Amino acid sequence: MQKDIVAAIPKTYKWELLVLLWAAYFLNQGDRQIFSAVLPLIKNDLGFSDVQLGLVATIFTVCYGIFVPLAGFAGDIFKRRSVVFGSLLIFSCGTLLTGWANGIVMLILFRSITTGIGEAFYYPSANSLIGQYHHRTRATAMAIHQTSVYTGIVFGGVLAAWIGSSFGWRSSFYVFGTLGAFWSFIVLFRLRNDRRDAVQQYQESSETLTEIPKYEVFRNTLGKPTFYFLSLAFGGHVFVNVGFLTWMPTFLFEKYHLSLTRASFDAMFYHHFFAYFGVLAAAAFSDYLAHRRKTIRMEIESLGMLLATPFIFLMGYTENLWVVYVALCGFGIFRGVYDSNLFVALFDVIEPKYRSTATGMMLSFAFVMGAISPVALGWMKQNIGLEQGIMGLAVVYFLSSLSVFIGLKTCFLKDYYTESTNFN
Repeated sequence: MQKDIVAAIPKTYKWELLVLLWAAYFLNQGDRQIFSAVLPLIKNDLGFSDVQLGLVATIFTVCYGIFVPLAGFAGDIFKRRSVVFGSLLIFSCGTLLTGWANGIVMLILFRSITTGIGEAFYYPSANSLIGQYHHRTRATAMAIHQTSVYTGIVFGGVLAAWIGSSFGWRSSFYVFGTLGAFWSFIVLFRLRNDRRDAVQQYQESSETLTEIPKYEVFRNTLGKPTFYFLSLAFGGHVFVNVGFLTWMPTFLFEKYHLSLTRASFDAMFYHHFFAYFGVLAAAAFSDYLAHRRKTIRMEIESLGMLLATPFIFLMGYTENLWVVYVALCGFGIFRGVYDSNLFVALFDVIEPKYRSTATGMMLSFAFVMGAISPVALGWMKQNIGLEQGIMGLAVVYFLSSLSVFIGLKTCFLKDYYTESTNFN
């Protein structure tokens, strides 16, 4: 009987799910990159300082970090399909309304708060959905989902810069906000009832899934020391990534006198294009070895961050634009290696029914930590130079690599969770 019920889930659904979420995450990340892509245009139009612009990005990150634990818990209590839909609709409306901002208060309200809170509710539920429907292909599926980040940042940023340069910065927010609102309803109508499927897949009763005690959720996550080491490393990654995404287009625009569109494209394209290779290759490799080597996912994470460190330093150190491009490529490859097992490693120590909450808590820690980066680099830009700020990001990445390594050696095997499911 159980097998017949599970067979009712189409074998192709896990890949349809991935396509739907890939497009949603593309819009999520494209929306996020708009601000950085048209930042000089906003500055000239509204007369903001570098610190004020950094503050907008910082408040966005703080809002994301504060609300993402609640988003994670919501994903373990309610239908994840509904949470993903609501997130996509809210952050798209926030993006649309940002186009009407005429001052710092409205920009913070629509861009930092509305869009930040809306985006916070996407990833924990979406990532848990992928983990729910993909078992043996989990790292590969999450890596493919991660490529939507790279695509959204590169092409979303370039498109936003082109629209902004041609029709004004406000038009960029109008276009992306409208597209996101439309896709939210496609997602709502195509995603399955994941809670019903979870009862079948993990052989849990519906009462078990809908009445999870709060203390049990947090104890299961916070009681795993590996969670803290992974969260600390992810916090370092977000600190580096948010600073990089916010200021790298401006860095190339001002230091090397590139056009706004080219600066936005070059800053994002070389890095994220090579990240594709890193994330997909490392994911396939870890999926192949995971059933024989439990530690492979964290080993890949630590190595990826370590090898990315010198390339981050080189981006700020060199005076040669072509060397910057080489550094962007190297950083991209090994950042992708780290990304390939980012949450797969977390899922190695967390039970399925707690994974949305665990993802939300890890995201919260990371984004609160990363929120300091845009305004800190904005301050450094005004006082000692953006080059020094970018070189400093390399130190953060090295310490993050060390955190993963220590967690692997001290507590991972003790925390490891052996998962069994009848749907993969």
